[in-house]
Amino acid sequence: MRNIRLIARLDVKAPNLVKGIQFEGLRKLGDPNDFALRYYQQGIDEIYYEDIVASLYERNTLLEIVEKATRDIFVPVTVGGGLRSVGDVEAVLRSGADKVSVNTAAIKNPKLITDIASRFGSQCMVLSIQAKRQGNSWEAYFDNGREHSGLDVIEWAERGQSLGAGEILLTSVDQEGTGKGIDLALVKAVSDRVEIPVIAAGGMGCTKDLIDVIQIGNADAVAMAHVLHYDLHSVPELRQACRANGIPVRNFKNFNEESLL
Repeated sequence: MRNIRLIARLDVKAPNLVKGIQFEGLRKLGDPNDFALRYYQQGIDEIYYEDIVASLYERNTLLEIVEKATRDIFVPVTVGGGLRSVGDVEAVLRSGADKVSVNTAAIKNPKLITDIASRFGSQCMVLSIQAKRQGNSWEAYFDNGREHSGLDVIEWAERGQSLGAGEILLTSVDQEGTGKGIDLALVKAVSDRVEIPVIAAGGMGCTKDLIDVIQIGNADAVAMAHVLHYDLHSVPELRQACRANGIPVRNFKNFNEESLL
């Protein structure tokens, strides 16, 4: 098993970091870059910025925030929200991001996945899927889980892979922000059907949720917000929990992990 990645998810309503439940009832938490720097110093593997109101303004408003962040943060940074063209993606990458996450525009124009992957490499193209349970299956949603796509999540994940996506960011809208656990069946269903890495998101509230989504859901990475933003666990605590359960994670040598526990 290759190293499991721990990813800090930062939902931004510029200029503030915000957090809600199922993308509703957003609370302002502070400067997103202050949180990002703290997680970086604790040893997070990646940072993910999502412009949570981009669909409202039809543009991504994170360029300045990301440009400032990447002066002090030296782990991969992914940016999502409001990216509708190769030009939008290029602007985000020029601001310092390493990867982009696309949801709405990919649903409306699947060829965009191929265009981004062809221009910048598949490692740059993260397909974001917001999933809602519909009986025994899941439907892909967009606009922060408010709009139906009519697409079956598993079929859409497989198609996204074939079009050139290098990773899938899989968020359970039903669990998002609840801290009540990740939808393990959802993550396993998608992970078992695609070969590209699956990043599980939505609902993590404790170390058991982290361990379960890796060992049962077969996730390659976990994106987390609630558990970090509200200081339920630190990054070193999460990393230590992984090691205690035989899950390989990156060795973090820049700081003394024990001093941060």
